[in-house]
Amino acid sequence: MLRIVPVTDDATLLDWQRVHNEIIPTAPLSAGDIRERSTRNVLEVAYDDDVLVGCSTVRPPSAETTAAVVIARVLPAYRRRGFGTAIYEHCLRLGRELADGIETHILSSNADGLRFAKAHGFVEVETYLLPGDTIPFVELRL
Repeated sequence: MLRIVPVTDDATLLDWQRVHNEIIPTAPLSAGDIRERSTRNVLEVAYDDDVLVGCSTVRPPSAETTAAVVIARVLPAYRRRGFGTAIYEHCLRLGRELADGIETHILSSNADGLRFAKAHGFVEVETYLLPGDTIPFVELRL
């Protein structure tokens, strides 16, 4: 059974970090980075019983966008089992409480993530490269 819990302690923070850094190896985050992000975003981890399967981020609207940003990540070994859909739907509910518009950002090399987003109605609006990166991110909107 899937459990989605907030990042509230070192154990959940390290689990969130593990998933994020595996799926986005071009932009690894330190524990300090994650603690700072948790002050402005909703960060959660997902477990199948006690097994870590994914994590998520919901960012409220900001000066950069009036949309809420919803990001669902699932470790490759646990994809195509419904975990991504469950995490995404959970995040979408949170995102819709914060804003009318929803967007997501996916590393362009994450073919599974791009396929998932497009299958759920997202359309690509921009591709951008972060300073120092060689693999761009894709911004998509619902």
